[in-house]
Amino acid sequence: MESRPRILVVEDDPRLAAMLGELLGSEGYDVVTAHDGQRGLHLGLTEAFDVAVLDRGLPVVDGMGVLSGWRDAGVLTPVLILSALGTATDRVEGLDGGAEDYLVKPFDIDELLARLRVLRRRLSATVPVVRFPGGRLDADGRTVTLDGGADIPLSERESALLERLARRPEQVFSRDDLLATVFAAADDPGVVDTYVHHLRRKLGRGAVDTVRGVGYRLGRGS
Repeated sequence: MESRPRILVVEDDPRLAAMLGELLGSEGYDVVTAHDGQRGLHLGLTEAFDVAVLDRGLPVVDGMGVLSGWRDAGVLTPVLILSALGTATDRVEGLDGGAEDYLVKPFDIDELLARLRVLRRRLSATVPVVRFPGGRLDADGRTVTLDGGADIPLSERESALLERLARRPEQVFSRDDLLATVFAAADDPGVVDTYVHHLRRKLGRGAVDTVRGVGYRLGRGS
């Protein structure tokens, strides 16, 4: 079963947030909503999303502060800023601050959906070879090539788990997040631990790091 793409909507207007949640949910997204910048920052740092929609005029932490916090922590989730601040200077500031796209309120719903599809296509079209400490993964061929030259085949789930971690090397993924995004057909969180064990057995203990009380991230090396 293919998992639904996860989208984070950070919007303080409750009516607009509810409308976006309903709209995006009907388009097949798994929607998570935050109504202030602090909550949005926390969610973006602790959970994995395929794309994010971010307002600028947020309480507690403004949108540019949220975006800066994500990028400084190595979170590479594609971000579309959705804001009433629409001058050329505003748009340039948002894009230079790390956003992939910028849409001004009021907006056309079809245009918003099209732009989100473009961001997701860009993400899925990234080079399928990703590096990790000690080697590189060919995600298409599900093969790891170690720096010493050995090729190690991986199962589909092992490859998907390593790719998920390697695409966002600074991010810590909870078991629940990995269960939802990598093991969509499973209902036992223990399957995550099992496949982490498989990867460590094949690639060395340094391939995956455990962050106690939080989850897993790409390893820093053996």
